[in-house]
Amino acid sequence: MELTTIVLYMIAVSAVTIVPGPTMLLALSNGAQGGMRIALFGIAGAALSDLLLIGTVALGLGGILLASEKLFSIVKWGGAIYLLYLAWKLWRSSVQTIDVRASTSTHLDGKTVLKRSLFVALSNPKGLLFFSAFLPQFINAKSPVWAQYTALAVITALIDIVFMYVYAASGYHSMRYLSARALLWLNRICAGALGGIGIALSFYRRSELH
Repeated sequence: MELTTIVLYMIAVSAVTIVPGPTMLLALSNGAQGGMRIALFGIAGAALSDLLLIGTVALGLGGILLASEKLFSIVKWGGAIYLLYLAWKLWRSSVQTIDVRASTSTHLDGKTVLKRSLFVALSNPKGLLFFSAFLPQFINAKSPVWAQYTALAVITALIDIVFMYVYAASGYHSMRYLSARALLWLNRICAGALGGIGIALSFYRRSELH
C-alpha cells in the first residue's frame, strides 16, 4: 500500500475512534473500577474484534449482513439488548477503591472483561457495516487484496489500542482524585451513555450506510 493511503486511513480511523463509543466507555469504566491491568484485558478484546470484523469484511460477509434484513435485525437487537444489560449492571455496580500502588487489587475478572469488550464490539452491526462501506475505498484491486486488508486491520487495532489506553488511564487516574461518590457517578454516566447507545442502535437502519 502507498504511504499516502496509509496516512489518510490512519487520520480517518482516528477521527472516528476518538468519539466515545461502547468499547471506549468500557475502557474508561474498566480503568476506574479495576485498574490498568484489568483494563488491558478489555483493550485486548476490543482490538481482537477489529481483526475479526475486518477479516469478516475481507471474506465478504459484511455484504451478507447488509443484504439480509433478518440477519441484520438479529444482530442489531442482540447488540442493543446486550448494551442495555451492561448499562444496567454498571449502574448498579458499587465502586471499590483501588490501591494505585498495587497491580492486583481488583474485583473484576480479566477474562470476563476481555469477553465483554469483544462481544460488545462484535454484536454491534454498525461496526461491520461501517467497515464494509469504508475499507474498500482504501483497497487497490491491482495489488494483493488480503495483504492490504491485513495491514488495515493491524493499523485499526493499534489505533484502537492507543485511544482505549488513554480512556482507561483516565479512568484509572481518576481513582486518585475523585471521591467514592464522584466515582459512582462516573460509573453511572458511563452506564447512561451505554444505555443511550443501546437505544440508538435499536433505531439504526441499514439504509444509513447506503
